[in-house]
Amino acid sequence: MWLRDVAPDDVDAYVRMRCDPVMMADLGGPLPRAGMADKVRRDAEEAAADRAWLKMIVPDPDRPDVVAGTVTLWAHDGGAEPMSEIGWMVLPEFQGRGLGKRAVRALLEQARDQDRWGLVHAFPATGNAASNGICRSAGFRLLGRTRTAFADRVLATNHWVVDPARDLPAGRAAAPGGERDRPRRT
Repeated sequence: MWLRDVAPDDVDAYVRMRCDPVMMADLGGPLPRAGMADKVRRDAEEAAADRAWLKMIVPDPDRPDVVAGTVTLWAHDGGAEPMSEIGWMVLPEFQGRGLGKRAVRALLEQARDQDRWGLVHAFPATGNAASNGICRSAGFRLLGRTRTAFADRVLATNHWVVDPARDLPAGRAAAPGGERDRPRRT
């Protein structure tokens, strides 16, 4: 598996994930296709500037055009102070293969290795057994249930948190300079 930055030409993958009623069932329903190209452009700019880690999950590095989903780590206003949050989506034909779990783990390990992002929060829908299972297996601690805003919707979610520096086993140190630009194989 390879994690690569989102690029402006990833519009079709975004549409397949965010505009599909099945994919978005736990997130309040599909988003409109209009504006998706602009969303991808903004995300690609954020990734290129290293303000957020917006990664496309590529199951086979030898076929970089085949995308299985996304995993994203970003900071935002969490109320009293900034909060780091991780989220992911895996297309139906790639679900059940462990790609989401491996992608989440890889990004958390990168956060640990780069000593970046601090505590990382996740807010999967309370009924999303697969995503809550990923949180559990990746070392997150369940803080409880909450209501979370997403795309102008309010969702019933579980609130999970992990400290990559403390909760993940020590790994290799990140290579200085450019680690995020190299294919991340797991």
